[in-house]
Amino acid sequence: MADSGAMWRPPRTCDDYWSEFRHCKSLWNRFHNYYAHGTSPSCGQWKEDYYSCREWEKNPGPETKDALQQSERNREAEQRKFTPVWDLRRDPPRDWHMPLHQGKPPDSQS
Repeated sequence: MADSGAMWRPPRTCDDYWSEFRHCKSLWNRFHNYYAHGTSPSCGQWKEDYYSCREWEKNPGPETKDALQQSERNREAEQRKFTPVWDLRRDPPRDWHMPLHQGKPPDSQS
């Protein structure tokens, strides 16, 4: 069997890391992140991953491989830590089969 380390590739292309860094630094993304989370996004990891990826292309080694793998693991763990906004229903509402406006007063907008 061939050495699996020789066939390893980064999980994303190097250009993907650079694109993610540029998107992270964009004015629109900074505004959105500040609006949604109250803080400016931290974009340094994308840039670090881009340089690690370029280093991997020049000189493949266990250090750059481990750095990229750990960064991707951390990124996935960060995405999994958020809880859903709404509670999921286990059963449908009792009146799910009734017409929508039955038993409710009509709107008085007019």
